Amino acid sequence: MADCYQRMEKFQVLQIALEEQGLELTPDGRYVRWASNNLKHPRNWSKLRKAYDIGLIIFLEFYTTAINASGATAAKDALHEFDIDLTFAIFLFVSTYCLAQAFGNVIFPPYSEAFGRKKLYVISAALFSGFSIMIAAVPSMGAMVAGRALTGLVSAVPTVIVTGSIEDMFNARDRIWLVFAYMVVANFAVASGPVMSGYITAQLGWRWVFYISGIVTGFAAVLLLGIRESRPSLLLTWEVNKLRQVTGDITLQELNPDTMPKLRDFVREGLLRPLRLFFTEPIVCACSLMSGWSVALLYLFTESLPTIYESMGFGQQESNLPFIAMGVGFIPSIVVRLVDQRIAAQRHRDRLPLLPENKLLGIALGAPFLAIGLWWFAWMVPPAVPGIHWFTTFIPLFFIGFAIYELGTVLSGYLADSYHSYAASAFAAMSLARSFLSALFPLIAPKMFGALGSNVALSILASGALAFCPVPFVFRYYGQRLRERSKFAQYSLQVYEETTVEREY
Repeated sequence: MADCYQRMEKFQVLQIALEEQGLELTPDGRYVRWASNNLKHPRNWSKLRKAYDIGLIIFLEFYTTAINASGATAAKDALHEFDIDLTFAIFLFVSTYCLAQAFGNVIFPPYSEAFGRKKLYVISAALFSGFSIMIAAVPSMGAMVAGRALTGLVSAVPTVIVTGSIEDMFNARDRIWLVFAYMVVANFAVASGPVMSGYITAQLGWRWVFYISGIVTGFAAVLLLGIRESRPSLLLTWEVNKLRQVTGDITLQELNPDTMPKLRDFVREGLLRPLRLFFTEPIVCACSLMSGWSVALLYLFTESLPTIYESMGFGQQESNLPFIAMGVGFIPSIVVRLVDQRIAAQRHRDRLPLLPENKLLGIALGAPFLAIGLWWFAWMVPPAVPGIHWFTTFIPLFFIGFAIYELGTVLSGYLADSYHSYAASAFAAMSLARSFLSALFPLIAPKMFGALGSNVALSILASGALAFCPVPFVFRYYGQRLRERSKFAQYSLQVYEETTVEREY
């Protein structure tokens, strides 16, 4: 009788403690999980809190990407100092960075999913700052190469983890705009990087690109100290640790699928997960190749566009201005997001879940616009079309920019909606493809455009873009079946439903 009374008293203490901490037991009573009204869950943070955290993270992604895209401009200015040819200079300044970033794309997402995101953001910004200063200050090609590789490695943190942070804090309807904002910033960074570095190198020299980078990212590292950890499973672990101290019950276990106590398990389940997803998940593979090709196209243009426009009479600084036409391509994307939002609102009113396939309008438009824009641009520039006004050539560049924005936004959102809490691992596979292709394309650009001419080279790129046009329709009609057949997608959905604090409609 006394034991029964003691157990009842212990249960009452636990229930009171759970209620005070905004937690609850799972229906089977085996685990502790979030209560839907818990203000400590990132989905329930204030709008100001979310705006500060995600705004600062996206700014870090913008600036590090802009510095990456500045590599081709810096390479052209530095090749005489190091006495190397253009292709080798681009390899050292651009490809080294992208290849190191590819390695980081595999390492950091599973770490962030198991052990948290905040430390990675702070440390990566601080290291990026330090290595940027090293590139600028040390008069050695070896130091420059090491600095570019190390900045590329740590730049993978904001590039690949930001979608995971967005998924932590925002539901599917809000992610329509957040993923769009992220992709606008990331792609505009690639477009604005050459413009920014072009003027800096012309006035101050290429090393000042990296001095300024060190100052800006160092300041960002300080500001990042003020963000909160957003990984819900890690926060739940902390809350359950407090609960054990309050109740004295050391047997309490949190509902945390990310726990990886052994290094072997972390390597198998964490580090190898992005690679496994790329080769075993058709959705991840298709999204990765499509997004990687379109982003790599921007990096190819950082080397080839200035040459094209210099042949049209532009000066060294002005030859990077066409990137602005691509950069403002996000403007029509706003209309597409409004349509996406309207679809989401209608399904919400109808009490229907918002499926990933309900948000594919962007790539249904973006894929053909990319091919059309490339064909159009290919036959509006010298040598085949001499004497045409430069402004006319900006029109197809604008549509190419629009297409790249749409592909990046929708494909990233599709992965986030398909893989939920493990979106960072799916996005890591996508970023891996982006990094490898972005390292390759600028290397082949000088010889490709030099041997074939701008018109034929651009026509080849346009032909490649045609292969992407059927993909949106395959996703639209077969995407749900692919997700239902995917063990990992189903596992991700199960984990999400067990750990979320809200319904998605």
